[in-house]
Amino acid sequence: MLSTLAGISIPAGAFLARFDGVLPGWLREEFRHSVIAFGGGALFSAIALVLVPEGTDRVGALPALILFGAGGLVFGLLDYRLSQGKSRVSQFMAMMLDYIPEAMALGAMLVGQVDVALLLACLIALQNLPEGFNAWREMAGTGHRPRLIWVFLAMVPVGPAAALIGLYVLGDMPEVLGGIMLFSAGGILYLIFEDVAPQVPLQQAWGPPMGAVLGFMLGLAGHLALG
Repeated sequence: MLSTLAGISIPAGAFLARFDGVLPGWLREEFRHSVIAFGGGALFSAIALVLVPEGTDRVGALPALILFGAGGLVFGLLDYRLSQGKSRVSQFMAMMLDYIPEAMALGAMLVGQVDVALLLACLIALQNLPEGFNAWREMAGTGHRPRLIWVFLAMVPVGPAAALIGLYVLGDMPEVLGGIMLFSAGGILYLIFEDVAPQVPLQQAWGPPMGAVLGFMLGLAGHLALG
């Protein structure tokens, strides 16, 4: 139930992105760049405060470095292959790399840490909202909008599936869960600097960089609350 509620914010963010055209022209572009930056800040906070610390707690130093680097390499190659076909799914991939391992961790925490799991579910939902917004805007440029909304709706049950794996499988396999977190963190970091961050700059606008700060603050608030 918790992971489903967290996952619903993905199509909710996509739904909001369909109506950002109601904003006046002078505000629309800065708002869009600010949301991209906010999503980037939230993704970076997931790496720095959840995926890497939790992953390194579960695996040794050398495997952690190898897995982190492997995540960046694999998603770099995948991004290169997709770019050859003019595909635009980098923000969608980054969102799923964040969402799936965190949902697995959520499931693993349900045994003995229900209060922490509840807080983590809220944080995942707050992260997924701007990430769903950004992913929709990136992918909607390729057309096929009527079919695209079903892709985002299909992401909702991915969370419960990942949480069940975390609860019934990875709860007793901390090294595997840690490896998944580190691999995902490497992939997210690559995608942030390859595709997300370059879309943020906007001349004579303070909103986008502040959005990145606020996005990281969201993750920091959750990290401090969990601590």
